[in-house]
Amino acid sequence: MLHTNSKNKWALITGALGGIGQALVHEFVNAGYSVIATDVKHSDHKAAGVNFLALDLERFALDEAYAKEFYQKVNLITEGLGISCLINNAATQILADARDITREQWNISFNVNLSAPFFLSQLFVQDLERNQGAIVNISSIHATQTKKQFVAYATTKAALSAMTRNMVLDLGGKIRINAIEPAAIATAMLKAGFDGKEEQYKKLEEFHPLGRVGTPQEVAKLALFLSSDEAGFVQGACISASGGIQGCLSDPL
Repeated sequence: MLHTNSKNKWALITGALGGIGQALVHEFVNAGYSVIATDVKHSDHKAAGVNFLALDLERFALDEAYAKEFYQKVNLITEGLGISCLINNAATQILADARDITREQWNISFNVNLSAPFFLSQLFVQDLERNQGAIVNISSIHATQTKKQFVAYATTKAALSAMTRNMVLDLGGKIRINAIEPAAIATAMLKAGFDGKEEQYKKLEEFHPLGRVGTPQEVAKLALFLSSDEAGFVQGACISASGGIQGCLSDPL
């Protein structure tokens, strides 16, 4: 187990009901953190060390009163200790051609994927400074390499990685801020997209030099490391977790 000095520390994780989110909650609880798990969906699931709060990130990005109310709920749960880790994991992936994407789709993408992580970081900055905490933004390989119809998603992820690098210049001494840029991760959502397309899924795996896609647990373990004292000199980094695919060219046959 990492030497996280995690006793009596709180981690706030967004998108906690998704594949990577569930793995994040599991890893942080196992490391000794108390976790505030948030998602736009409601959950009645009970687990030791986990407190669930529903959080609509688009509303959070736009409604300052809603954001302050959320902070008060978190402060009540932590009994004034405040959080030590913020894991900005939640995202929406709206696929549309650049010629067709609507203003609503574009704005939702930016509100959820970029503005909400920024304003969450801003909202908890005093807690994180006091606790010498860490922020980990779950970005994407799409921050640098993308494909058709990903213009909104890829642009938000590129901005999220840029935000990670730039925020450290303002907050650098007391809060460490880093990002992870995963490629394909074997979540239930990814697998559902390949239902009945086993041959295509096999090709996706083979295209990665490692010969497989990543697991949610691998992303979660990296996030835990970046939140720990053992990553003390890692600051403003956007770390690829891609199985080597970021180095591949896909030439036309």
